[in-house]
Amino acid sequence: MKYIESIREGERISGIYLCKQRQSAVTKNGKSYENLILQDKTGVVDAKIWDPNSQGIDDFEALDYIDIMAEATSFQGALQLNVKRVRKAREGEYNPADYLPVSERDIEEMYHELMGYANQVQEPHLRALLKSLFVDDAEFIRGFKFHSAAKTVHHSFVGGLLEHTLNVTKLCEYYVRNYTYLNRDLLYTAAMCHDIGKVYELSEFPENDYTDEGQLLGHIAMGSEMVAERARQIPGFPKKLENELKHCILAHHGELEYGSPKKPALAEAMALNLADNTDAKMETMKEIFKAAGTNTGWLGYNRFFESNLRKTEV
Repeated sequence: MKYIESIREGERISGIYLCKQRQSAVTKNGKSYENLILQDKTGVVDAKIWDPNSQGIDDFEALDYIDIMAEATSFQGALQLNVKRVRKAREGEYNPADYLPVSERDIEEMYHELMGYANQVQEPHLRALLKSLFVDDAEFIRGFKFHSAAKTVHHSFVGGLLEHTLNVTKLCEYYVRNYTYLNRDLLYTAAMCHDIGKVYELSEFPENDYTDEGQLLGHIAMGSEMVAERARQIPGFPKKLENELKHCILAHHGELEYGSPKKPALAEAMALNLADNTDAKMETMKEIFKAAGTNTGWLGYNRFFESNLRKTEV
């Protein structure tokens, strides 16, 4: 098997890949074809079946592991596979671990480090809330460790939600040390809880797509509801503190046009927004540069950053 990140234009490819998406389409001339998104642990690639009714094209569905023969081509500067033969792979022919993108960092070590920040929280109600989520709730913990932080764009891999949460919390540690008026306990709790709704907004791998609940509500509203539900179970949880924590979650995207129901009104909410935005953008840049390989030239216009990008030599 040749991993997607190492495929180059002009190569003939033979191997098993996860079919992340499959969609029928029609050309301008009325000819049917199939759009595929193929995935392994190194990334995804667009693929086409131009003759879906031809011999050698067997039945398969999205989220099946498929054995393909294809030619690697280029379309508008992006790699694309022209699939000539395909069949559904049989169990035992593939290892699922080869097809799920996974954090480069050890998941258990990251979780242990995150719990170190939780243990620094002294306010008893916030401490109890963190314990109810990150210590006592085995189902939530499993989902939190396994989920991505996004369907695409940044941290879209197993352990991505945990890695992103840890990075955001570590950036908040910097803010607390340099801006002493910040409420450390509130900010650390908000950092650890800001994306907890993604455990239910996104489905688990290999699907990693928006759930019905996620489409209707979104992780920001869902995370705020989760915090409110936990707070109600903790005797004497101050309503003011609950509202401050929920505000940080509701405002962590910073701007209304970016999906935040509220703009930051607290310094802690502002710090959380800056930390979240920093880690999301720096990880996105990292993934763009990784996909570019050894290319240190101009990479072309990127719609996310609204800029032509270039990697510097390190």
